[in-house]
Amino acid sequence: MLEASRSPGLTRPTASSVIPIVRAALAEDIGSGDITTLATVPPGAWAEGWFLAKSPGIVAGLWVTEMVFAELSPDIHLEFDVGEASPVVAGQTIGRLRGPAQPILSGERVALNFLQRLSGIATAAQAAVAAVAGTSARIIDTRKTTPGLRVLEKYAVRAGGAANHRFGLYDMVLIKDNHIRLSGGIASAVAAARRSVGPMVKIEVEAANLDQVREAVAARVDLIMLDNMTTQQMREAVDLIAGQAIVEASGGVTLTNCADVAAAGVDLISMGSLTHSYMALDISLELELSLGPTPDAG
Repeated sequence: MLEASRSPGLTRPTASSVIPIVRAALAEDIGSGDITTLATVPPGAWAEGWFLAKSPGIVAGLWVTEMVFAELSPDIHLEFDVGEASPVVAGQTIGRLRGPAQPILSGERVALNFLQRLSGIATAAQAAVAAVAGTSARIIDTRKTTPGLRVLEKYAVRAGGAANHRFGLYDMVLIKDNHIRLSGGIASAVAAARRSVGPMVKIEVEAANLDQVREAVAARVDLIMLDNMTTQQMREAVDLIAGQAIVEASGGVTLTNCADVAAAGVDLISMGSLTHSYMALDISLELELSLGPTPDAG
């Protein structure tokens, strides 16, 4: 489902889809108890701290960080100095928190794991979008996401200004090479898909060569994916398709060559690297002792 959401109109996943992910991550890390914190930090101790960006990038997942600490204590208060999907530079303070020290320490790693990884994806997406600026091509993601984290990782792609391809196998037909071989060819695969899903579901076909592009055009599909083609082959394919379908380039696309791919005239450029080969943004949480809650903190 090709959606483009950018801040400030960036749509977050529903809380009901994210809270189970957060709770599973906390359960995985804390288990039967944070034995180090319980042994070394008094129950009544309070702490305050700040999130520090150690490398430049796009911040995403601030609200997930809030959800992590909310699961551990209602007395942990966070305040961010930057907005969601905002750029930061190395050395910049992203936000601050204050509250009981034990739950802050117990949630520190999980909160940073989400924040660093989602920010890394957003940063990679923004770099790809910037690389094709001035062309008509749009950067999109793939299903090459971390199992169980797709809803968050695809959100982070949008936070970086790119768009989402289908979320799963259920929301769009994408006939790939194995489908083509097992169903007897492009024409038969498309015909079978149309009979099954009806006219309201989009159908995309993966084409590995120009002959398959011609077959996909003849089958009147909605989208044609040019799989691992050279830029010259892409230009020829775009000419063959001649606006009869949306053209997607896929396979072997990197930040280095995506501008050349865009110049070939494709509409969409899918990059699996956005969610499987990104560099997590370097962010730390620096803590120090606090005097405790103020009278108006409840």
